[in-house]
Amino acid sequence: MEYNVKINLVHEDAKLPYRANEGDAGLDLFSIEEKIIKAGEVELVNTGIQIELPKGTEAQIRPRSGLALKHSITVLNSPGTIDEGYRGEIKIILINHGKTDFKVTKHMRIAQMIIAPVLKVNLIQSDGLSKTDRGIGGFGSSGK
Repeated sequence: MEYNVKINLVHEDAKLPYRANEGDAGLDLFSIEEKIIKAGEVELVNTGIQIELPKGTEAQIRPRSGLALKHSITVLNSPGTIDEGYRGEIKIILINHGKTDFKVTKHMRIAQMIIAPVLKVNLIQSDGLSKTDRGIGGFGSSGK
């Protein structure tokens, strides 16, 4: 199923997000500025875009694997969530886990955006939950 998503370019250097390959889940997001992210530090990077999400959806902001592998750059609050009612500029929180400073350049692909459905649920207080094979087993409980 396809949805239409309105995108406003609110900066002269903004670029429309796009999928690099047919079938990719993520839409690449671009920086509109140059910025140095010092080793071990965090920077907020502007994209110059606003979106209007369809009802019942969210946008998730995720790291780009190439930046993570080659430069130790990732999205700090991964995945970041953009709620359907947000209309401000999308900004990306990047962290440099590397040992050297990293230069973000204008029009660099800095993150990817996944648009996904959100389940509307009703929380019902209960005195107990159904039994499962796993039960309350947590971290490492599968033995693998």
